[in-house]
Amino acid sequence: MTGIGWLAAIIIGGIAGWLAEQFMKSNMGILMNIILGIVGAVVLNAILMAVMGGTFGGWIGQLVVGFIGACLLIWVARMVRRTA
Repeated sequence: MTGIGWLAAIIIGGIAGWLAEQFMKSNMGILMNIILGIVGAVVLNAILMAVMGGTFGGWIGQLVVGFIGACLLIWVARMVRRTA
């Protein structure tokens, strides 16, 4: 999560993960929400850096990136579960 500290990354990750959980109608705990939000933001930031050469900065930008990334991770997890 570019340009923010660890505490802010945890807070933003938790919010992004919770929003993704509500949007995707999945049922997870707060720890999983934080993990999904942070990992989702890291993954989507890497994709954005590779494709666009940059990413969104600041709290709002990272919240959006974390939300989209967490939604993608939830979707991928559902696809893996269905095929297994």
